[in-house]
Amino acid sequence: MGRQGRQGGQGGQGRIFANVRANGHSPLRLNFYKRIAIDMTQISQSLNKGVALLQNIGTLTLLLILLPFNLVAVAISWLWYVIGTPWRSKEIVSSNGKKILLTGGKMTKALQLARSFHAAGHEVFLVETHKYWLSGHRFSKAVKGFYTVPAPEKDPDGYCQGLLEIVTKENIDVFIPVSSPVASYYDSLAKPLLSPYCEVIHFDAEVTKILDDKFAFCEKAGYLGLSVPKVFRFTEPQQILDFDFEGSDRKYILKSIPYDSVHRLDLTKLPFEGMEEYIKQLPISSEKPWVMQEFIKGQEYCTHSTVRNGIVRLHCCSKSSPFQVNYEHVDNPDIFAWVECFVRAMNLTGQISFDFIQTEDGTVYPIECNPRIHSAITMFHDHPGVADAYLKDAQNENEPPITPLPNSKPTYWLYHELWRLTNIRSWKQLREWWQKISQGTDAILMSDDPLPFLTVHHWQIPLLLLGNLQKLKGWMRIDFNIGKLVEIGGD
Repeated sequence: MGRQGRQGGQGGQGRIFANVRANGHSPLRLNFYKRIAIDMTQISQSLNKGVALLQNIGTLTLLLILLPFNLVAVAISWLWYVIGTPWRSKEIVSSNGKKILLTGGKMTKALQLARSFHAAGHEVFLVETHKYWLSGHRFSKAVKGFYTVPAPEKDPDGYCQGLLEIVTKENIDVFIPVSSPVASYYDSLAKPLLSPYCEVIHFDAEVTKILDDKFAFCEKAGYLGLSVPKVFRFTEPQQILDFDFEGSDRKYILKSIPYDSVHRLDLTKLPFEGMEEYIKQLPISSEKPWVMQEFIKGQEYCTHSTVRNGIVRLHCCSKSSPFQVNYEHVDNPDIFAWVECFVRAMNLTGQISFDFIQTEDGTVYPIECNPRIHSAITMFHDHPGVADAYLKDAQNENEPPITPLPNSKPTYWLYHELWRLTNIRSWKQLREWWQKISQGTDAILMSDDPLPFLTVHHWQIPLLLLGNLQKLKGWMRIDFNIGKLVEIGGD
């Protein structure tokens, strides 16, 4: 790498040298400034490592403090299950049980599907990438076997071949990807390879590309006559700066088309005074295009639907929550009608989720489509019909989908809720927090399968933290739902 490349790779050093040269300083003074810049970089790196050290050690300490309470909760849940066993119906042992292969083994939604299929008498095998061999869900009684495969974005062929080896070894009947945002396209690439050996409940690659592209999806939905927001596609920051904002009284939000775990939470509204610096630092390029979407005021909802041959077999809808870790089903006919029309027109078979905004006049606007399962599936934690909804076609095109049971408790993740206690500033907020806890249920903890509640929080997450501690690497937040550390440039 040339000298210019090295300077550019050191962030602010390149700018410092450019300013020094522009001011006509001598080589001696240039070397002096260079040493200062190098020292500043080293100090910054040392500070970052120090923060990472404290962050990881502090979090591990907190988890260690919570461990005894977790053990008590798991023990009480297990005892409650044992005491109630004589009065409880026996587990189903089906003569027509199928072997189900699920990916995404670190995520709660994979655990929920595993439990639903296991309860219906099927055998479930979980898969994750090598990085997440430590998945706490592998200890669930609903999981027959656990495998790891290469990360698809790093080794696509190895990923697909790894899945094929598991399918053939275990004689898998049905493959259902519980995809990460990155993996959904690679699961589509694996479909033709696996289809000769098992049923694949996922979309073809070309369909996945459309659904996963915020611009192409809106174009498709608009072509089908459905309501959509205004959306524009950009491949460089200057295109946004050149946009005619004065010709519109609307506000807009920028979104990366490829999944971005950090910028996805940025809801900065454009235009605003002095936005040039903000826009120029965004990683927008032809390889990673962004969209600018019309900002629409209203209530935001998230949905999940499992569809077969263009017919919705399972559907749930919830008001959106911060970081999407609280789910309570609401019946919204307008949203369901939009979803039903879209999947029927596309004749889809797979799992699809949407984010919607519903305005005061009732109009429904999709703001995002994801060709994969949503964590809202946890609302089916006590529904006996999930397996059949996935595995069986509708008897006729008018057969309604299953939805969460009317008396089903909302779901949350207790360790997320404990962290939220730090933001409570009044008795009213504390009462609302307790109401949410007492009226809902943890998405991981189940009395007949309590071990994952222990192993996710005090095995899976601590081992990830120890890995980052060893590298002196920080992170932005812990997502107990997805089962990972959210990092800049992470998976």
